[in-house]
Formats: sequence, structure tokens, C-alpha cells
Amino acid sequence: MGNLFILLFLFSGLALLAGMIKPGLVLRWLPESGRNRKQAAKYFGSAVVLFFILAGVTLDPPEESALDEENLSQEVEAGEKVDEDSEEEAIREEAERKAEEEAAREEAEREAEEEAAREEAEREAEEEAAREEAEREAEEEAAREEAEREAEEEAAREEAEREAEEEAAREEAEREAEEEAAREEAEREAEEEAAREEAERKAEEENDAATGSQQQAVRMAEDYLNYTAFSKSGLIGQLEFEGFNNADATYAVENIDVDWQAQAVTMAEDYLNYSAFSKSGLIGQLEFEGFNNDHATYAVENITVDWQAQAVKMAEDYLDYSSFSRSGLIQQLEFEGFSNADASHAADAVGL
Repeated sequence: MGNLFILLFLFSGLALLAGMIKPGLVLRWLPESGRNRKQAAKYFGSAVVLFFILAGVTLDPPEESALDEENLSQEVEAGEKVDEDSEEEAIREEAERKAEEEAAREEAEREAEEEAAREEAEREAEEEAAREEAEREAEEEAAREEAEREAEEEAAREEAEREAEEEAAREEAEREAEEEAAREEAEREAEEEAAREEAERKAEEENDAATGSQQQAVRMAEDYLNYTAFSKSGLIGQLEFEGFNNADATYAVENIDVDWQAQAVTMAEDYLNYSAFSKSGLIGQLEFEGFNNDHATYAVENITVDWQAQAVKMAEDYLDYSSFSRSGLIQQLEFEGFSNADASHAADAVGL
């Protein structure tokens, strides 16, 4: 029986060692959540202690066996010499030995329990310390996050206040700028009104002071503009041709309401109604009539005209009174201001 308990003791020790390494391997009858080192120590540690005690109780100690053999030898040698006193002595020694073994076993069990209790206390203390550390870190993290959130809210509040102040300042600046612009506009309008009144007053004074000859020149200038176009200098020249002196003619032209750009456009259209021109040639003709370059260019840019058709018309006019080779006609048209492409198109159109 003692040998059986020794085998069970060894098996329990191996199971305890395996349970400390991989609890699930030796605790298969427990649910998954209960397969841990604590349960392995609980089951197989108890088994180790239990089988150790049982083995110790059931096995005969080596000293007792040797003594029995010696006694047996003595009994064999001495025969019937063993008396009652030696038997009592042997029983007493056996009882003392068993008492010592029991005391040793109890001491071992107590020390094992104390060791297990100390380890359990240390483990619980470590878990408690770890839990307290985790709680402290969680509190510190929460405090840090709260501080960061408050800092962000404070920054956002300050940013909002700054933007509100900037917006208010911008609106104030815009309002002041609008008021300043309105004030300047009112001053400008007042100045323009005053200038207009002054001009009207001077015009009335000049009209009142105008001679009969100047008034006649004004009426004649208006009559001319009713049926044909003139430049400013051209109209002055026409009035002088009609017998007015330069002063009266100039007075008349400067005291009538006329748009000289519109006059340039009308004259350009009139020229194109009875003659052909290139773009540059028409500008030159208008300048010859007394328009400045700006008015002449504006007129030519603001009429509807096909310059290729003008080139064809001029080529036909030239061929009506003179003969030309193809290259000579192209050169003549280029001289008149047409591009080489327009001149070549015209030569093709007239059959050269």
C-alpha cells in the first residue's frame, strides 16, 4: 500500500509541475475560466501533501526493518531468549518513532500551509498594488484629459472672442469706410453740382454776351451737323468757308452739343458708301478730315465692314481705269493699306 501512495505522490507532483506551466493540460474537467495556476495548485498541491502523508504512514521506515531483521537473527540465534521486556521496549520505540514522524509530518503540513498562505498573501498584495496602480494611472489619465479638454475649451473660447473682436473691428472699419466714401461722394456730387451751376451760369453769361454773328455761327454749325458729319476742325473750317471769322466759328463749335466719336463713325460709314478703303487707309482719311487718331481708330473699330470685300472693290476700281499685272495689283493694294492675304484674295476675285 505504501508503494501505491508513493506512485500517487510522484504523479501528483508531476501534475502540479505541469499545472504551473500549462493549467489547461491537467484541469480538463473544469470550465475554461477555471483552468488557472491557482486551481492547479489547489488540487494537485493538496494531493501531493495528502499522498506524502499516507505514504509516510503506511511505509515501514528502513531503521525498523533493519532492527526487525537483527531481532529475527538474534531470535534465531538465541531462540526463546526474547522476553517480554524487549518486546515492550520495541513497542515503546516504535510508538516514539511514529510520534516523531507524525510531529514532523504536521510540521511539514503547517509550513506548507504557511508557505501557501504567504504566497497567496503576496499574490493578493501584488494584485492589490497593481489594481491601485491601475486606478491611480486611470485617475491621472482622466485628470490629464480633463485638463487638456479645459485647455482646449479655453483656447477655443479665446479664439472665438478674438474672432468676434476682429469681426467687430472689421465691421467698424467697413462702416467708417462706407461713411467716408458716402461723405466723399456727397462732397464730389456737391462739387460737380457747383461746377455744373457755374458752367451753366458762364454759358448763360456767354450766351447773353454773344454777338449776333456768333449766334448765327452756332445755328449754322447745328444745321451742318443735321445732314452730314464733321470733325471739330473740319466744322470750324466749313464755317470760315461760309464767311465767319475764326473766333466766331470756334465759338460756335465749342458751344454746341456734339459727340465727335459718333461724328467719326458717321463719316467712316459715309466714306464706305461711295468708296473702298483699307482699315489703315480709312483711319488716315478720317485724320485728314480733322479727327484725332483716337477718334479715327474708334470709328473704324466700331463699324461693320468686310475688309476683303473692300479690297475686291478697290481692285475693281483700279482695273476700271488702268491695267495691272497680278503682282502689280497686289502691290498697289498693299500700298493702300491692305494685308497681303486680303490683296491676294482681291486679285483672285477679279481673275488675275
